[in-house]
Amino acid sequence: MLILQWIISQKKGGDTVNENMAKLRKKAMSLPLTPGVYIMKNSKGEIIYIGKAKALKNRVSQYFGSQHNHTQKVRKMVENVNDFDYILCSSEFEALVLECSLIKQNMPKYNILLKDDKGYSYIKVTEGEWKNFTAVKQKDDDGAKYIGPYMSSFSVTNAVASAKKVFKLPQCNKRFPAEYGKSRPCLNYSIGLCSAPCAGKISVKAHNEAVDSALDFIENGSGKVIEDLTDKMMKASENLEFEKAAKLRDTINAIKKVTDKQNVVATGAAEQDVFAVVGGADGISPKACLAVLRFREHRLCDSEHFIIDLPEDLPLARKEMLESYYSMRDFVPSKICMDGETADAELIGQWLSSVKGKKVTVTVPERGESRALVDMCRQNAAQKLAIYMGRTGKSTAALDELGHVLGLKSPPQYIESYDISHTAGSDNVAGMVVFKNGLPLKKAYRKFSIKGFSGQDDYGSMAEVLDRRLNEYEKNKDSGEEGFGTLPDLILLDGGKGQVNAVLPVIKAHGADIPVFGMVKDSHHRTRAIATGGEEIALTSKRAAFTLVSTIQEEVHRYSVGYHRTKRKNSSVALSLTEIDGIGEKRAKALLKQFKTVKAVSEASKDELAAAPGMTSKSAEKVYEAFHKE
Repeated sequence: MLILQWIISQKKGGDTVNENMAKLRKKAMSLPLTPGVYIMKNSKGEIIYIGKAKALKNRVSQYFGSQHNHTQKVRKMVENVNDFDYILCSSEFEALVLECSLIKQNMPKYNILLKDDKGYSYIKVTEGEWKNFTAVKQKDDDGAKYIGPYMSSFSVTNAVASAKKVFKLPQCNKRFPAEYGKSRPCLNYSIGLCSAPCAGKISVKAHNEAVDSALDFIENGSGKVIEDLTDKMMKASENLEFEKAAKLRDTINAIKKVTDKQNVVATGAAEQDVFAVVGGADGISPKACLAVLRFREHRLCDSEHFIIDLPEDLPLARKEMLESYYSMRDFVPSKICMDGETADAELIGQWLSSVKGKKVTVTVPERGESRALVDMCRQNAAQKLAIYMGRTGKSTAALDELGHVLGLKSPPQYIESYDISHTAGSDNVAGMVVFKNGLPLKKAYRKFSIKGFSGQDDYGSMAEVLDRRLNEYEKNKDSGEEGFGTLPDLILLDGGKGQVNAVLPVIKAHGADIPVFGMVKDSHHRTRAIATGGEEIALTSKRAAFTLVSTIQEEVHRYSVGYHRTKRKNSSVALSLTEIDGIGEKRAKALLKQFKTVKAVSEASKDELAAAPGMTSKSAEKVYEAFHKE
């Protein structure tokens, strides 16, 4: 009875949803074909999504038609829509501006929202007997002196660290004078990064002078500090204080070294922001990381990152991220570099230009300095995502780069690779290896003995193996086990476009949607490129992806060749048994399977031999006699 009531309630619930969907579609079809903003609401009247459209009727009606073409996020949002409002606009640009404003005001659940955790940063200077300074997030009423505020905590932290290294100030947590001269100096003293007050190597006066110079370096820049220190060095030299002059010289060189290091991360554009999105899945909650590098006065001045849900539509996600990011920032640079296509890029550029009051360009650089900065930004995003997901930054960056090079929707977390091995067409076998999150998953490795034909046919062998592998998936898909029970995000074949073209029809026949590529070797049997069905993709310039693919290719080759050698050895041993009258290949293999080695066969009794699969008393007697002749 309870089950019947549940079925009836489910049916009623489904009918209610369908009725509401029909009602919303009817309302959407009555909208005009003009620009505007639409506002989706749930049953409580809460705004859950805001979007803009060039033609309201066309865009909004798409939500309430077939759900098969929607991403999972959109389907989930539509399930929660109870009603919608709309606002007509005179142009698509006006709709975009209104959309940004409404999103900022209402923070809807299904829009991409970047949490602004930016606050002011300060440099705290303690004025006790032994001066010290640190980077802090807030200003307290504690009697200390505070320099700031600064918008970028990144810049403040770097400036404090650099100043302490240059002027050899302690970077540990020891307190002075309480711990002055009471311990041995640490490694920083040995490598010239600390003056070691803990070991009594510097006086309080000299320490405080170094602190004052460091603060001057932070506040006024390296130019003025170098000029002042040079004057002091010359005076010390004139006064024959050569040891003091040498120390001042070393400080000047240290400042120049730090300045040169900062110049490495510089740009030709006076002001620009660089964005990159790296996505990955941890098997439970798919996540992505948006990284931003901010350049001002030709130098990197800030770095930010945001962990977000993994986007299914990257161009649209980039648009929403730009809207959200610059809705919470006071400054918009003249140049914005993206790592891929952005939906409504021209409109976004127009909106940002109106905010800045001068032209802003949104570009996707393909080469040169800007492309190098985008790649650096992607590496930063991969590293931050790796830390968040508890992985290594190296493997995350390699998977992201590989997915980007191959044009995949997201980095391939679960990769299968196949290789065929034989000797002149005999003992044909194949090996399947699995890499999960960039690392070998050996429990999911599988071996195949080619059964469909004899002789040499690498293309036919590869097609047979993939057909059998996908058949095994149909049998094991409900188990969820890693191996045959899981479909890969990417298949890599040891070979070129011939292998790829042989396998693609098999994948299609099984109704699977798995990207397939070949791993092409050079004349020295080393990875050279990735093959598609008709062309090759060079990997040599993509170091992380190249290393990962090379590792996969070497591993699948090792695994398949190892299996082939074992099978060939067993075949050779079985061949010696077939020389016995009445023992064919089938019985020889059965004996080896039963007894493992020829020696064990030779030591078996007649009864034990007769008990083996496929053996008779007569054949057992002949085997026994063959090994027990006088």
